[in-house]
Amino acid sequence: MADASSTTSIARTAGACALIVAAIQYVVLEAVTAAAWDNPTYSYAHNNISDLGVPSCGGKVDGRVICSPLHTVMNTGFIVQGVLFALAALLLFRLLPGPRQWIYPVLAVVHGIGFTLVGLFHGSPEAGMDGSMAVHIFGAALLILGGNAAAIVVGRQLLNTHKRLGLTGITLGALGLLSLVVMGATSGHQISSTFERGSVYTFIAAQLVAGIALLARHRSATPVATNPTPARAGG
Repeated sequence: MADASSTTSIARTAGACALIVAAIQYVVLEAVTAAAWDNPTYSYAHNNISDLGVPSCGGKVDGRVICSPLHTVMNTGFIVQGVLFALAALLLFRLLPGPRQWIYPVLAVVHGIGFTLVGLFHGSPEAGMDGSMAVHIFGAALLILGGNAAAIVVGRQLLNTHKRLGLTGITLGALGLLSLVVMGATSGHQISSTFERGSVYTFIAAQLVAGIALLARHRSATPVATNPTPARAGG
C-alpha cells in the first residue's frame, strides 16, 4: 500500500498535469475552431469567444455574423477546461497552506459548472428567443468569476511560501476581474470582445504557470536514485 507521501506526490503530479492539459487544449481548440471560419473570417478582437461554439450558421448576435463549422470542437474545449480545472483543484487543495484550503475547490467547481453551461447552452441568435441566452450568460459569469477568483485565492495563500508564484496568481486574477468590469461597461461595442478575452486568458495563464511550477518543483525535490554498492560474494 502506498504511503501518505507517495499518495500526495501522485495527487500533485496528476493535478499539475490536469491544469496544464486543460490550458493547452483550450487554447489549441480555440485556435483550430477560429481558423475554420472562412465566411466571415473570425476576429479575435471583435468576436466573442462563445461565437465559436454556436451551432447555427448565418445568424447575427449584436451585429456579428455567426458561422462556426467546428462548433463541436470549441464546446468540447469549454467542457474539458471546466472539468479538468475542477478535478485539479480537488487533487491539489490540500497542498495549500492555511486553514481556508476549501475555498479553492469551491471556486474551481463554480468555474467548472460555468464552463459546462457555456458548452451546452450557446450564445446563438436562437438563444435570445428560447431563453437559453440567460443560462449562457450566467455560465460565462460563473466561469470568469470562479477562475479568476481561484487564481487570487491560491496566490494569496502562497505568498508566504512561494512569493513569486503567489504574486503571479494574484496579478493575473485581478487583471481578469478588471477586464470583466470593462467588458460589462463596453457591452455592445466591438472592444468588449477584447476585454472578454482578457477576463478568460488570465486564469488560463495562471493555471498553466501553476501546473508547470508544480511539476518543476516536484522534479527538483525528487532525490536521484543511486546504485547501491553490490554485496560481496561469500563472507
